[in-house]
Parts: sequence; C-alpha cells; structure tokens
Amino acid sequence: MKGTRPNILWICTDQQRYDTIGALGNPHVDTPNIDRLIAEGFAFTHAYCQSPICTPSRTSFLTGQYASAVHVNGNGNSHFPDTPPLVTKILADNGYDCGLIGKLHLSSAHGRIEKRTDDGYRYWQYSHGPRDDWETGHDYADWVRSKGEILGELIKSPDGVPAELHQTTWCAEKTIEFLSEQRDGPWLASVNIYDPHPPFNPPKTYRDMFDPEQVNGPLFRESDLAQQEKLQAIDFQSKGRHPSELDIGSPVIPKTPTRGLHESETAGKRDAKTLIAAYYAMIKLIDDQLGRIIAALEETGQRDNTLIIFTSDHGETLGDHGLIQKGCRFYEGLVRVPLIFSWPGHVKSEQKSDALVELRDIAPLLLELAGIEVPERMQSHPLSPILSGNQPLDEHRDFVRCEYYDALDQADGTFATMYRNRRYKLVVYHGHGLGELYDLQEDAEEFDNLWDSPDHADIKLDLMQRSFDASMLAMDRGPERIGPM
Repeated sequence: MKGTRPNILWICTDQQRYDTIGALGNPHVDTPNIDRLIAEGFAFTHAYCQSPICTPSRTSFLTGQYASAVHVNGNGNSHFPDTPPLVTKILADNGYDCGLIGKLHLSSAHGRIEKRTDDGYRYWQYSHGPRDDWETGHDYADWVRSKGEILGELIKSPDGVPAELHQTTWCAEKTIEFLSEQRDGPWLASVNIYDPHPPFNPPKTYRDMFDPEQVNGPLFRESDLAQQEKLQAIDFQSKGRHPSELDIGSPVIPKTPTRGLHESETAGKRDAKTLIAAYYAMIKLIDDQLGRIIAALEETGQRDNTLIIFTSDHGETLGDHGLIQKGCRFYEGLVRVPLIFSWPGHVKSEQKSDALVELRDIAPLLLELAGIEVPERMQSHPLSPILSGNQPLDEHRDFVRCEYYDALDQADGTFATMYRNRRYKLVVYHGHGLGELYDLQEDAEEFDNLWDSPDHADIKLDLMQRSFDASMLAMDRGPERIGPM
C-alpha cells in the first residue's frame, strides 16, 4: 500500500455509536451503503476515539496524537495552535488538493464562524451544524437560502428540516461538487456530517420509517441509577434517569404523530426508544447520501483509486445506564465508534477485525499511503499490514486510551482517563477518589463496577500502573533534542 497516493474520501459523522450498522449486527437500522463498504472493505469493530468530546477527539485524529499532547483538551477554545500541523496540511504541502465539507470544530463556533488554523484546505464549505445564527460565512445556511428557504425557520418546524435541504444532503452535494472537479493530482475530501448529533430531529419522512416500539431499548438496569448518582459530580450533559424519561433538558422530539404511536403519546417524549428511533432515522439519511457520493465516484471513474474511510468523532450514550448525550464517561456506546476502510484491490475486502484501534491511527496511515515520512510524534501503530491482509486480524494494539480533561463548560472541570485492554476497562476520575473497573469478558455491557471489589484489587493496581505509564508516554515532550546540553 505504501506510496500509492490514492484519493481520500474521509467521512466523519458526529456522535455515531459503533452499534448502528446493519452489517455489524444491528437488525433495526437500514444502512445498505455502509454495509456495502464493509462488504467491499475492512471494518474494525473495536475502534476507539481518544476523547468522548468533539474538539479533543477531532484534534487527536487530525494530528495523530492525543489531544493532551497538542494542548487542546476541550470544546470552546479561542483558537487552534499553530503546531503540530494537521494531517491535511501535511498532505496539502505534498501535492494533495484538500477540501473541507461540513464541520471542523477545532476551535469554538460559539456566536461566530470558528477561527481557522493553517489547515491545508483549498476547498472550504463550512457548517458547524443546522443553525442560522451567523450573519456571514455559514455556507450551508447560504445554500438553503439559495433554495428560497430560511434555515432559521426550517429548524423550528416540528417536521424537521426537509431531507432535500438537510445538512447531511448539503454535505453530499458539496462533496460531489469537489470530487467532480478537474485536477492533475490526488485529492482529500474531509466530509463532516453533523448528524446523528442531538437534537434527534430528523426529517419527518425519515422519522416515519422507524417505529420506536420495534427498536431495542438501551443497556439499563435499576442499579445504574445508584451508580450515576454516585458519579453525579462528574461532568456530563445529563443526569441518570430511567430510560422512560431521560434527562435531555427539553423536549426535542416534535409534537407530531410518530409511526405506531398516538399524538398524545409522542408529545415531548423523552423515552429512550423514541430517541433511538429518531437516531436511526438520521443514520438512514446519512446512508442514503453516502450512496449518492459513492455513485458519483463510480460515474467519474475514481472509485478504484479512492480510499473511503467512514468513522465518527465519538459515540452517544442514547439511554445506556440512564444517560443521554455525552460527557465524562467512557461506556462503550460513547467511546467506541465505526471505523471502515474501503479501497478496491488494496484494502482486503469482506474483513471484520476485533483488534483494538485508536482513531489517531488514521493520520499516520494517510501519510504512509501518500509516501510521506510519519513524524515520530505520532507514535505510529501502522494499520497498513492488517488492512492489506499481511497481519493477523486480531493484532494491532495491546490497549487503547481515552481522555477527558475539563472538556465541557461545566462547574466541576473533571479530569479522567480510560485504559482498556482486551479484557478490562479502567476509568479513573482524578481527584475524586472514584473510578470504574469492568471485566469486559464477563460483563460486556458494563453493569458490574469492580472498582471497590477486594477480589479485583491486584488487577486494579496493575491497570492503574499501566494507565499511568501510558499517560506519561503520551505527553508532549517539548522541542526536539539536538545536542547533549
């Protein structure tokens, strides 16, 4: 695979869990185009983000480092640092034509278009989300306006923004525009779809495709309420609630009839199954637009020389353990995400791997494929051997890490780390004397917290030492050493 310089179509959804794809075992979603990518490519079933929050996660996979090493640990920052360079900047400097479609979120978009760094993008079509609160510079809102509608009015509709004017559709339109341009060299399209992010309000035509009574409910036991009460001082966007009425702040499901339910039953519904059905509807729209993009690649004769990557920046609790949205927790639904690679003739097809993978492994792979030396700072674990079939399917990393360092604008300012190996997951809420320890071999759904178990004290100590070592080795060690003194 080395040095072949493919086009790169890098699709990143926002807040999409690992277990939301038909070909990977979910019978309630409808994802034929993502399923096709898996059939024609390679899916990692145990891929982990490096933070459960947008900006630090995106920082990590765009630099190939942990967010803490780049000093970008949370949302809402004034700017992104000048160094290290994003992988897109490195590729642009080496002959790639790079385009950004949709969300970037490397600095704050609060009340403004976020301040750009030297990101390498020549083509720029920006949309932080389905909103219309900036006077200029919101390319998606301008596109909706060009269609004779006002986004600010559409988002107030109980039927959601129509599919033909949706941000997901706009992302597909602009991606097809970019890949259809005439050029002499390779290109990279970074496509950042805002869904399936809250407010869980898909177009009605899509919401009607999914019956809440037919989807599986979240992972929940009554004991979760006590567990979340114990952790209530730890930053999170919701408090633990029974899945029949989640703490989502305000009714986000429109007061309109939903398939299989009467209007009186859906007004302001907060139950997990209604939200899950809406979440699946958003993913269905994503899948449909992905199909359009793949068709455009084929029609322009570029499919065979294009690496497609499909992933998400982090997951969504979606009612698991009584929580909704995101924050400082590290349950599988929040930190484990889809990661699919497809490139005919180069990436082995029809493969599913349960190897442990980090999203920061993507950047060094792209540099390797472009024939560019991978910087030592990326501490690379090459993906190319496993993707090409030259390495066993279950071998990549011995562990994965995830960080949360005061990542949201909340009162506590929590710091926490996750260390997960093949069997155990250790979470430490630093400074609180609290943590979580799960034996994922015996308790894959993370119900039995072994943190205080005397029988697991030795395992806990060993994992804490390993986690501490991993954190120290991930730190930013400063300028390059050039001499003995």
